[in-house]
Parts: sequence; structure tokens; C-alpha cells
Amino acid sequence: MQKKTFILGITGASGAIYARKILRGLSAAGCRIHLVISPAGRRLLHDELGVEHFDPDDILGEAMPHDIIPLPYNDIGACIASGSYKTSGMVVAPCSSNKLAEISRGLGDNLIGRAAQVTLKERRPLILLHREMPIGLIELRNMCQLAEAGAIICPASPGFYKTPQSIDDLVNMVAGRVLDLLDVPHNWDTRWMGAGARGDSGNILK
Repeated sequence: MQKKTFILGITGASGAIYARKILRGLSAAGCRIHLVISPAGRRLLHDELGVEHFDPDDILGEAMPHDIIPLPYNDIGACIASGSYKTSGMVVAPCSSNKLAEISRGLGDNLIGRAAQVTLKERRPLILLHREMPIGLIELRNMCQLAEAGAIICPASPGFYKTPQSIDDLVNMVAGRVLDLLDVPHNWDTRWMGAGARGDSGNILK
């Protein structure tokens, strides 16, 4: 069976831990990942995760098998810059408001913007994990334009219905939802199965 191929763009909004978890999840599922990091994304990985070398092993933060292909941010001639190169979708995580604006305007002078443009025009899933808050009117309008173009706006807003016990639980919730949107299997306990599945009496409202 042919591997699913995805693009992961990392930009400068806080939330490098989400990028690492999504990368681990895609790798664990046996996917091929084309990885593109903006200059601000490199600083983010360094400041939040202590990444020094920006190779796949360093970004993953643990030893695991992977098929990760790093691509230069300014290489708009890379394979993923063309719609003729087949992928199963793209994630920008975290997605800064600056990159959100760039993608909403259809700008493609760097590989993340160009790959996002291609993903939209080819009608493939484009998931933008926006993390910044509060959200201003400009960002809202950009989100609306992107949603109308077919992108999925996926704010990094973890649910609390699974009674998380750690930061990792919250990160799993967000990363798991992203993988669900890409139809990629994972073993993180992120789905709500109803109150009865958790052992509740079902009499909350009585």
C-alpha cells in the first residue's frame, strides 16, 4: 500500500510542541512528510523546544523511524510547489497570523505559502492550526476568506471533556484532532464517547 504523503509547515506562532506532536503522529502512522520551516519557525523551535540542528531527529525529540524530507523555505521550485506532485494534504502548525494573512492573499514567494496555494487549488485538505489570541478583525476576515477557499481553520483549542491530567494530554487532544481531519490513525485518547463510556451515571441533570 502506498504511503500517505503530507506537508507540514512550521511558522513562528508559539506552539512548537504541537508541531512536534503532529510530526510524531504522522511518522508513527507511516506517512511521508515534507517538512518546511520558516525563519521564525526555526527561532520558535529553538526557543520553545531547544532544537539546535533542525534535522528530523532533533525536531522529533526522540528516536523513532520516520520518512521526513526537509525542504528549504525559499525553494519555490521544490516538488510540493507543483500541483502535479500528489500529496494527501498540508498542515501549518503552528500558523502565525502573518502566515495566515499571506496564505489568504494567495502569496507564494516562499515554499510554505506556495505549497498552501497549491493545496487549495488542488482541493486537498489544508489545515491551519492558528494559536494566537485574541483574534482581531483582520485575522477573522482572513480566516473567513480561507474557509471560503476550502481551508480548515483549526484553532489550538484543546477540549477538557477527557479530564486531562497533563500538558501532554492537552497537546494530544489538539494533535489528535488534526490527525483525525487528515484521516490518519493514532492511539491518543482524544474522542468523546458519551458520558456513560466514562462511567458517569447519566443522571447529571437530575
